[in-house]
Formats: sequence, structure tokens, C-alpha cells
Amino acid sequence: MQGGIARRGLMLVLSSPSGAGKSTLSRLLLQSDPNIAMSVSVTTRAKRPNEVEGEDYVFVTPQRFEQMVAEGAFLEQATVFGNRYGTPKAAVDKLLGEGRDVLFDIDWQGAQQLAQEAKDDLVRVFILPPSRAELQRRLSERAQDSASVVAARMAQANNEITRWSEYDYVIINDDVDKSLSQLQAIVAAERLNRQRQTGLVDFVRRLMHEG
Repeated sequence: MQGGIARRGLMLVLSSPSGAGKSTLSRLLLQSDPNIAMSVSVTTRAKRPNEVEGEDYVFVTPQRFEQMVAEGAFLEQATVFGNRYGTPKAAVDKLLGEGRDVLFDIDWQGAQQLAQEAKDDLVRVFILPPSRAELQRRLSERAQDSASVVAARMAQANNEITRWSEYDYVIINDDVDKSLSQLQAIVAAERLNRQRQTGLVDFVRRLMHEG
């Protein structure tokens, strides 16, 4: 709520090539703003030991996933390395209706699907690295990635970067603190969007009749 005025939440999509800092910015934004919730995806992959059902993912069988597809339960879905992932529509709609904002850490293909399903609720932000050299340095410093994986991610980055113009905002992530401030400014501005402030008509009506 803004000044006691009810509002509908927004769907905030962050996309970037791997290594541009999207995951770091997502984590910092969630820590700094309790009114933003992370979208929890449904997946068919096996649960890892450190993962919590319902917090990291909702884990289902391939058969249940197909059933949910048939029911139209997903805002967007994708297959990654043989596993299915989907964003459940009902859970997101519930949060939006409560005035909560929902953060999505998805690629451009997922963003396109969301735009087809819920364009009015969507705010899309693309994160770019300051340079290709910096992107390669960040990827190379990831201890879990081999040289061949880094090379593959760099090749994939070209395709991902070409999608920047499909987004509403673009942040060049040369400094994490500055980028976080820019992201917070985008959220603050979008929360003031007239169409999202669902209680504005009643507020103005009361304002006009005061005294």
C-alpha cells in the first residue's frame, strides 16, 4: 500500500546473460524489500539435499506436470536439460491480488511467455555486463564451471544480449550497489503506476468530498 491506497502487485522479471549479476541483484532486492516475493517454480527434477519443498521449488512427477499443462496452470514453462519448469498461475495471482510484488529470475523466452499471459502486470528489466572481458572474468572465477562451460556460456551470451530491446528497462551492472539502487528506483516508480493503484478512485472520491 502507498499512503493507505490499495494496489495490485507487479511481476518483476530480471533477465541477463549468465555472469551479469542477475542472481546477486535478485537476492539483494529480496533482502531489502519484504513486500517482494520470489516466484517459486514447479519442476520435475529431483530435489537436492539442501532444497526445501515449497520454498526453492514445488517438486512434481512428469505426469503431474503434464496434467498441470493441460489444466492451463502455468504462466510460462520451459524444458531445461530434460527437466520441466513452470510458473504456477494461481500462486502468482494470489500474491498480486494481495498487493505483493513477485520477482522472476527467468530468461527471455520465459519473459515472452509472461508478456503474452499478463502484460499489464509485467515489468521487465535486463541486466547487461559492463564489457565482454568483465563477463568472461566473472564466469571464469566461478569455481564450479570448467573452461569448456565458460566458453559455452560466453557463446550463449551473444544470443541472450540481443534480446535487450524486448525489455522495459536496462541496467549496466558495473557496480552492484549502484545497480541495486537503480533496480529499487524502478520498483518504486512502477508501484506508483496509476493503473496499479486500484484504490485510487475511492481515495480521490473521498478527497473531493472532504469538509
